[in-house]
Amino acid sequence: MEMKKISLELGNRAPEEVTELVFDNCLCVNGEIEGLKDTFKELEFLSMANVELSSLAQLPSLNKLRKWELSDNIISGGLEVLAEKCPNLTYLNLSGNKIKDLSTVVDAEDDDDYVEEGEEEEEKDAEDDGKEEDD
Repeated sequence: MEMKKISLELGNRAPEEVTELVFDNCLCVNGEIEGLKDTFKELEFLSMANVELSSLAQLPSLNKLRKWELSDNIISGGLEVLAEKCPNLTYLNLSGNKIKDLSTVVDAEDDDDYVEEGEEEEEKDAEDDGKEEDD
């Protein structure tokens, strides 16, 4: 991300005052996030569509970020940092990226808990059905 683009987006505002940033089509250098710092404490919306982003390793803490457009990049993994760096994220658009395995997006432990609960419910329903047939 070019620092010039960030300066243009900021205008006369301080980074601490910015709630929205749009960097669509502004190419990243080496596929990394550049120029975005922890000073964007009020940032709620960020759009980085089609910027050739491949890594979130340089992602700063964006505690108030709620919506992030990341479509049409070359991200294939490394999304586990989102839970720590963007704890209030409620919308994430990853369409058009190279993600092949959803386990990079969904916490495997949470997924296992869901599956186990589902299996237990099915077993209980089967037992209940068997008792009704015996009566």
